[in-house]
Amino acid sequence: MATSTPSTEPLRTATPPLPVGEPQPIRPDATLQVPGQQLEGTTAADANASRPVTQNGTQNPGSRAPSVRSSQHPHTQVVFEDADFARPPPLNYSLRPRKKAIAIFWVLIFLDCVCMPIGLYFGMWYGTTRDQLSANAVFSISTALLGTVSIVEYFIRFRRLWRKGSTCRVIGAQRHYLDWFHWNLSVGWFFVMIELIAGTCPRNPPIRLLAIPASTMCFAIGCELLLVDVLRIAGVRAPCRISSLPVGAPLRPGIYAYIEDICAVDGSGGTEFRQRLNLRYQSSKAFREMLHRLTLFWAIGAIGVSAVTVAIVFTIQKDAAYVVGWTLPFLWAGVWTAVTIPWVQKSLKYEYEEWTSAKWKA
Repeated sequence: MATSTPSTEPLRTATPPLPVGEPQPIRPDATLQVPGQQLEGTTAADANASRPVTQNGTQNPGSRAPSVRSSQHPHTQVVFEDADFARPPPLNYSLRPRKKAIAIFWVLIFLDCVCMPIGLYFGMWYGTTRDQLSANAVFSISTALLGTVSIVEYFIRFRRLWRKGSTCRVIGAQRHYLDWFHWNLSVGWFFVMIELIAGTCPRNPPIRLLAIPASTMCFAIGCELLLVDVLRIAGVRAPCRISSLPVGAPLRPGIYAYIEDICAVDGSGGTEFRQRLNLRYQSSKAFREMLHRLTLFWAIGAIGVSAVTVAIVFTIQKDAAYVVGWTLPFLWAGVWTAVTIPWVQKSLKYEYEEWTSAKWKA
């Protein structure tokens, strides 16, 4: 993937940042704090000096997080220094310089997850006889080669998050946590593998079952997005770490963690993007509302396309069902992406235009 765009905002590596938690007013010189982290190069005196002082001149003993080894966490800290608070905290991230990398990646995914399974099926099924290749052999070969690009990308993500000194690791988490998107991807692939293995074991594989792995992945992601947002609205706090959101913190819209993780790791935004996204979320009501609407848009859409795909696959002729099962979810994703990009651009533009109104501030 392309490298991240150099930040134009000042960075500070010796200042403890603001905790990740509920939306709260952001000071003009606010820094994002990682709970439980003491930064490299800081001393106990430095940390003690940064503690808030009460009116009687004493320091608040509960205001400083316990220090841990700095090597456990990334230490690039973002400082927002806009004295007039005249604009939202910038994300300093754009898709424009990454267009080529994004296009190459999705072309490879399309070839790998759409063209290859369909091409191999029709080529081997109708290009050979059953004496040359049995039905089981046809689907065993096509499914064995399926998802090569996705699997390679999966391990590239793993390496970026796991390696020592990772620059894209989750805020405040140790290396073994990876990130929320990686765990969801693992769960989705687990169920897809079950379908593919169960479908290729019989002598005469059930072609309809082998046509729905893509819709299974959509269903898993859609349900997770919707569940997180429903729990957030119900006031339930995070039962486990969700990327940079620690256990017990108020939940955020389901799509928040996906944006954070994909842009930070796959999009090379790094831990700095995670910090900037958190600062933007806490400071902007309009931004939070946009993420909520995006979560519902993608969650309901993913569950809907999954249901429609399965219904079609199990009602039409087998060859047509195989084509529909491997193409419809990707066509849906393309349409939803085409709608999302201008929608987000318009929402961000409106957020900037209305920023001076107090109702859009946290």
